[in-house]
Amino acid sequence: MSVDLSKMSHKELEALQEDVKSAIKSAYERDRAEARKAAEKAAAEYGFSLDEVSGGARKTKSSKTVAKYANPSDRTQTWTGKGRQPNWFRELVNNGTPAETLEV
Repeated sequence: MSVDLSKMSHKELEALQEDVKSAIKSAYERDRAEARKAAEKAAAEYGFSLDEVSGGARKTKSSKTVAKYANPSDRTQTWTGKGRQPNWFRELVNNGTPAETLEV
């Protein structure tokens, strides 16, 4: 299949690009499904399920922890209250600032 792109308008090229993206996505999903079926068949030949062979379902990532404290002079510097105290937090608390006043 040969398409003369030099004679196509900008809108035609954009439409073609969207069609190609859609076709790539469909081909990816089709190939993925075929690969999964082949893997399940291969595992079944040995008496296993695909989850048993691959180690089961993957664990989902935990959500990012919300900041509990913020530096009053630079609000982009935050701390969740877990782990090692950042220098700015430690310095403020050592200089007499109550930790409660730094809460977000």
